[in-house]
Amino acid sequence: MLFLPTMKWISVSLITGLLFLGFSFKSKVTGIDDDCKVLIAKSLKAIHEVKGLKYHLKITERSRKGTFNFYESAVKFQKKPRKIYLYIKGIEVLWVEGTNKGKALVKPNSFPYFNLNLDPMGDLMRQDQHHTLNEMGYDYLASIIDYSAKKMGDNFDEAFTLEGEEKINNRLCYKITINNKSFGYTDYTVGENESITSIARRHFVSEYMILEKNKKFKDYFDILKKGQVIKIPTWYCKQVTLYIDKFYMVPISVKIMDDIGLFEEYNYYFLQVNPKFEDAEFTREYKDYKF
Repeated sequence: MLFLPTMKWISVSLITGLLFLGFSFKSKVTGIDDDCKVLIAKSLKAIHEVKGLKYHLKITERSRKGTFNFYESAVKFQKKPRKIYLYIKGIEVLWVEGTNKGKALVKPNSFPYFNLNLDPMGDLMRQDQHHTLNEMGYDYLASIIDYSAKKMGDNFDEAFTLEGEEKINNRLCYKITINNKSFGYTDYTVGENESITSIARRHFVSEYMILEKNKKFKDYFDILKKGQVIKIPTWYCKQVTLYIDKFYMVPISVKIMDDIGLFEEYNYYFLQVNPKFEDAEFTREYKDYKF
């Protein structure tokens, strides 16, 4: 099963910061009204203003075995209060903030055939996946981009590049690349009550990458001991290729590379931003669902 990113709320200060803190982005092309800095700021503003999303998602994620996992899902997402519905080849998932003791209602497409109530952060829903239900949406990606931009300091203009315009997933997009030339791994000493996920969130890196690099870990739930030394990435990735939809100004395709090669890729189709949902669409009784 697959569960892709949501992110935390993005403040207006994040958006205005990109415009006014002196971040320098360069463009390889001419004839585009906005430069890369402005386009990134507009995209972050658009993400901040997202109230809901509806789309078909195609995901490619590298596994720890070196092979790739491919997933497809139909997604309905509401930001406040958070409500998520996924359909994945006969599997249905419904999660609504403040209900069902925080668990997701899951209808499997195989044994057992009865509905399950599962922890979004539990092993059944996280198995061999890069992200959880909690990262659904665009905010998580935006927080990583913002963090990377600030961390790059005076080297921003060497990292963020507007490559031009391309048609991707049947949508006209701006193509932006972000290159983290100093990407690598560093030793990290585990602190009190830290987990693989908490370390990854604190440093804006991928917990799945931590699993890949530290072969002694079996999964996200391995217990870490204070003082233990592990390897963590210095950045979320080595390179991002980002396609920003010209109409909606949100990402329509995201390709993530590390020192090995392709790490993960997310492509959005039939995207609707701020669609009007019926209240019943986030209930198990909705006419189109089979819970």
